Amino acid sequence: AMITTKLLTLVMVVQPQRVLLGMKKRGFGAGKWNGFGGKVQPGETIEQAAKRELLEESSLTADTLEKIGEIKFEFVGETELLDVHIFRADSFHGEPAESDEMRPQWFDRDRIPFDQMWPDDILWFPLMLQKKKFLGYFKFQGHDIILEHKLEEVQSL
Repeated sequence: AMITTKLLTLVMVVQPQRVLLGMKKRGFGAGKWNGFGGKVQPGETIEQAAKRELLEESSLTADTLEKIGEIKFEFVGETELLDVHIFRADSFHGEPAESDEMRPQWFDRDRIPFDQMWPDDILWFPLMLQKKKFLGYFKFQGHDIILEHKLEEVQSL
């Protein structure tokens, strides 16, 4: 089968002492805490898609997004690679509000609920929180087991 790639965005909303995560209520990754994001639509830039998804899922408007990472995910038995462009939002307008898809909640930086998140997050979050840029690849069996991975810090993306 041909391998196809799906382009996705992920926005991490970060304040000096805390991080905003959303509990995914339905669809892919339901029941896990995650950042905010989704598919890039035709005619959108990746950054436009990231801002739109952040607004739809959390009610927040990001002033500026800093691209912090890119991770490719492969799932055993699936022909679709997920190419996730990860951004960090340090300034925003509005108050987080629940949407159909996500229930936002602030977490202290030292109390991030990694046991209820995608298992790759604990590996790249430290880089993201230090504003270090990174490239990664994760191969999953199901949604819980990482079979292999690569993660490297880079100077620029």
